[in-house]
Amino acid sequence: MLDWVLVQLPHSPADSRHEATRGQHRRHRHRRRKTLGRLATSSAVVVFAVCGLALIGVSLAGALTDQAEGAPATGTHSGGLTGQPGVAALPRGTAMPPGASGRPGRAATARHAAPLRTSCRSVAHIGDSTSVGLVSSLYLPDLAERLAAQYARVGVQKALISASGGRSIVETLPGQVNGYNVALGWAGRGYRGCWVIALGTNDTANVSIGSPVTRMDRIEEMMSVARGEPVLWVNVWSLLGSGPWSQANMRLWNATLLQACARYPNMRIFDWAGVVRPSWFISDGIHYTSQGYAARARAIASALARAFPYNAESHGCVIG
Repeated sequence: MLDWVLVQLPHSPADSRHEATRGQHRRHRHRRRKTLGRLATSSAVVVFAVCGLALIGVSLAGALTDQAEGAPATGTHSGGLTGQPGVAALPRGTAMPPGASGRPGRAATARHAAPLRTSCRSVAHIGDSTSVGLVSSLYLPDLAERLAAQYARVGVQKALISASGGRSIVETLPGQVNGYNVALGWAGRGYRGCWVIALGTNDTANVSIGSPVTRMDRIEEMMSVARGEPVLWVNVWSLLGSGPWSQANMRLWNATLLQACARYPNMRIFDWAGVVRPSWFISDGIHYTSQGYAARARAIASALARAFPYNAESHGCVIG
């Protein structure tokens, strides 16, 4: 299970600045902290099938790579599906080969008259198993295709990246730190900058099987940690017609994100659901091929630059 990597990206000559709206929604900060603690070991935990990965350290400028709180790095593989009581599981027999298939989508082939640049000098990226492949040499052997390099492409100088299979905002798997506590830990250690949140796939599944923490509760908890700083939230999608990870449940999550965005001036949504192609998915209908992960990494970084552009402002909640 990948824990996290700290990436110091090459210094950009541009002195990028972003004045974010701060503190306008601090009243939401403490509303449901008790619920988070109470459900940290909830039986409504959703487990994703992921390839277990060793801790990956990425340095593009002689940067420090360190390990944060959470599961220790191991070299073993824990891919596989669970059938534990009270745990939703994907259909058995699915696999995650690092193959590529399908045609490049518009996210991978888009051309721009001028290079995209973001005002975000620092980015904290928190994701689930759909982010693990973005930093994995197994899926993306070319360093230039991985998420850190794509953030550098749009002007990010420092990136904290935490990706863990099965992660949600609230529930916690054994040895894992949930999304909320990863964010809270980084903020508590002084992180200030932009946030990219690529969570929700497991959260909406957990709600569908009975978690009392609503979709909006979960989003508000993550937004409370950002303290008014820029947040880009990547929405979700699957190819499944039924079950906890169905398209219908992904739509419910995406609709809740839109409702939340209207409340938070510092929030933007990257419409991954409107960009992703069916050919980028592997057979489980949730995870991606190598080509899909390459397109996803590039698309997320480009969306960050459009959401919070250098020397400009974006308008509207949704970044296509």
